[in-house]
Amino acid sequence: EKLNNILTLTECIQKERKLLEKIEEIGQMIDTSELSSNQLRKWIKEFIQKKMAPLSLVFESFAFKNSLPLDADLVFDVRILTNPYYDKKLRPKNGKDEEVIIFLNNQSDVSDMYKDISNFLDKWLPSFHMNNRSYLTIAIGCTGGQHRSVYIVEKLATSFRKKASVIVRHRELD
Repeated sequence: EKLNNILTLTECIQKERKLLEKIEEIGQMIDTSELSSNQLRKWIKEFIQKKMAPLSLVFESFAFKNSLPLDADLVFDVRILTNPYYDKKLRPKNGKDEEVIIFLNNQSDVSDMYKDISNFLDKWLPSFHMNNRSYLTIAIGCTGGQHRSVYIVEKLATSFRKKASVIVRHRELD
């Protein structure tokens, strides 16, 4: 029985089908019974031939001593790398200064860490993108957020600008 003119679910579906009969010939039917929302979104994008929005990457340097960035999707800890802070001439500078860049460029551990992070991102970014992610925040942390993390963020940003839209943030410098 109908209660105060409220339709049952079955009646609503029947009514919707009746209303859509007029446009059925121009429509596209997709059986969504076994589809995840991501699969459905992908199929609809393919159907309307809309390219996926490009992936935006946010590279953010930070200091662990001031806590993790709350919006980080991926966090890499570079505190184990050789620290320019212990060189009195480099201490007042940061990872964007030429003297610090030269110092860190000459450290094999820094080079290895950069390559490992870069390779990880190269491997997994397509999966994030195919999973309908429109942006990803990659946080790189060191003790003070001045030297190592800033250097790695700048280097990654330069490299990935060829592949994605890139935003750079230096939490402790900004």
